Amino acid sequence: MYQSFKMDLAGRQLVVDVNRVGKQANGCAFMHYGDTTVLCTATASEKPREGIDFFPLSVEYEEKLYAVGKIPGGFNKREGKASENAILTSRVIDRPMRPLFPKDYRNDVTLNNMVMSVDPECRPELVAMIGSAIATCISDIPFDGPCAMTQVGLIDGELIINPNQEQWKVGDLALTVASTKEKVIMIEAGANEVPEEKMLEAIYMAHDINQTIIAFIEEIVAAVGKQKHEYTSCAIPAEMFEEMKKIVTPEEMEVAVFTDDKQTREGNIREITAKLEEAFAENEEWLAILGEAVYQYEKKTVRKMILKDHKRPDGRAIDQIRPLSAEIDLIPRVHGSAMFTRGQTQICNVCTLAPLSEQQKIDGLDENEVSKRYMHHYNFPSYSVGETKPSRGPGRREIGHGALAERALMAVLPTEEEFPYAIRTVSETFESNGSTSMASTCASCMSLMAAGVPIKAMVAGISCGLVTGDADEDFVLLTDIQGLEDFFGDMDFKVTGTTKGITAIQMDIKIHGLTRPIVEGAIARCREARIFIMDNCMKKAIAAPRAEVGEYAPKIISIQIDPEKIGEVVGQRGKTINEIIARTGVKIDITDDGNVSVCGTDKVMMDKAVEMIKIITTEFEEGQIFRGKVVSIKEFGAFIEFAPGKEGMVHISKIAKERINHVEDVLTLGDMVTVVCLGKDKMGRISFSMKDVAQV
Repeated sequence: MYQSFKMDLAGRQLVVDVNRVGKQANGCAFMHYGDTTVLCTATASEKPREGIDFFPLSVEYEEKLYAVGKIPGGFNKREGKASENAILTSRVIDRPMRPLFPKDYRNDVTLNNMVMSVDPECRPELVAMIGSAIATCISDIPFDGPCAMTQVGLIDGELIINPNQEQWKVGDLALTVASTKEKVIMIEAGANEVPEEKMLEAIYMAHDINQTIIAFIEEIVAAVGKQKHEYTSCAIPAEMFEEMKKIVTPEEMEVAVFTDDKQTREGNIREITAKLEEAFAENEEWLAILGEAVYQYEKKTVRKMILKDHKRPDGRAIDQIRPLSAEIDLIPRVHGSAMFTRGQTQICNVCTLAPLSEQQKIDGLDENEVSKRYMHHYNFPSYSVGETKPSRGPGRREIGHGALAERALMAVLPTEEEFPYAIRTVSETFESNGSTSMASTCASCMSLMAAGVPIKAMVAGISCGLVTGDADEDFVLLTDIQGLEDFFGDMDFKVTGTTKGITAIQMDIKIHGLTRPIVEGAIARCREARIFIMDNCMKKAIAAPRAEVGEYAPKIISIQIDPEKIGEVVGQRGKTINEIIARTGVKIDITDDGNVSVCGTDKVMMDKAVEMIKIITTEFEEGQIFRGKVVSIKEFGAFIEFAPGKEGMVHISKIAKERINHVEDVLTLGDMVTVVCLGKDKMGRISFSMKDVAQV
């Protein structure tokens, strides 16, 4: 017998059915929010996975197209690999929940969220986030919850809790906040230059709403929650640490770790590991976990020095940014390129411009077909961190980093009317040692400006780290964290924005939440840093967008025609428009409202195509001059094609001033002639004259 639990959430009813379906999962919540329905399950393996030193959590977000009454495209007519939205949603669920599982837990855990119905008023991503937390909390899987998530929009200056799909897309803020009972544990945001003060207001409004959801979850757990199961701890034995310290003293570890060169540090750690392997050669049990033990020893050393002495591994002050450099136009012939370097993190970004018809079509859980005009793709090859492995395409991390940098720049892009191009930027990671996504944001911004994209403001990004002590007030914020500080620290707080405000946030933590002073401090620190980066690095490379697109970029001319004339431009089965394209080598896009974009690299040919289109769509009036080709000769006259698919006739009496007996005496097929329009004849055909041209 199942039980149903209900609460009012942002003016809509949230219903959770337990023990109605999915009873063999460790935990299952059948979620309903309005007409949006998501099945959320949590399952765990009985035993830990052997030979790993991490928690094997897998979060899945499955978009079923029947949820919006669609049949999938493609040959198989079934859902394929996860969409980009599904991957990003899975990451947003994973990031706040992962730290709440025991650090020494090695059992496989899968959180699966299957979207079965979508109500445009109730976003399925939000339902899946809450459902994952509920399914885990009521299961027997060890979990230090509850946690909850709330989304916030901003429309006309007003904050909106759990906005609908349309408000989420068009508002000035798309914010997701996850919380425990005490603290904020995850922040994800895209924003249109929202001031820091407004962002903080929105974050803590969401945090307050999360408390009502957590109280609701606690009621469900009290009624149907299972007792948490026992598990085999994979923690490093304390006695092993004590023996390690005798062989490698804390002072020796400190000397090995504290250097500004990543390769030197890794070499030092390899030497320490080899020394310990030799010492523990007879202890197979300890040898099996030595790698994790060295990692933990290194981590404790770094955290102690940062927290107690404010000493960073590379010797920087806690608010100091690594050396910066930037340049543009390093890649020839592309439409725009820029390289941004911060310490041992280096990103090259290349911008490509194309007609709007090349924007990306997205087949997802939106009732209307969605397209993306701006695309940012991020690549992270193994050589960027000195490793070797084959490339298998972008993983979830790469997709997430690319989406963050994409979101960072959306607020400053020109409108389609201002700049009628589809835009793709690609970030190639040349070298990585911390926060490549923020370097991608800086490089992308400069690449866009170098390509002549008239962005509204410069955007930069930076990451702020954290090391905490035993008390809430005992913490150190670190500006511009490198890889080691990210691995061993408690937080990766990424913020992008302009001088005016924030455009994107992504916050990851490894602890059970952040206090408000930490959140406020990190946002303030990131503002100072991004303005410093713009003023002292990016503006020195390129201060403003170029006035025009580059030599090799396509040029676009936009004209407006009467929508009723679109059929004449296209012609029967596309014959007319294809003829224009064949003659001029341009690309032509026409929207339903009559906006015509002519794209090419040859200005003369583009102007010729525009002229043809104007001729085709102009109402013919007496006295208009045209130049055309003789395409047909009859006894009574000649037919002149003056635009693709458009012909008019010159009567034999209108060819020459003197009388002629045969059209062929003056004209030959293929001749180019100038004619004047006389109007239309009795049969509705356009009538031309050659002999009267001089009189006009």
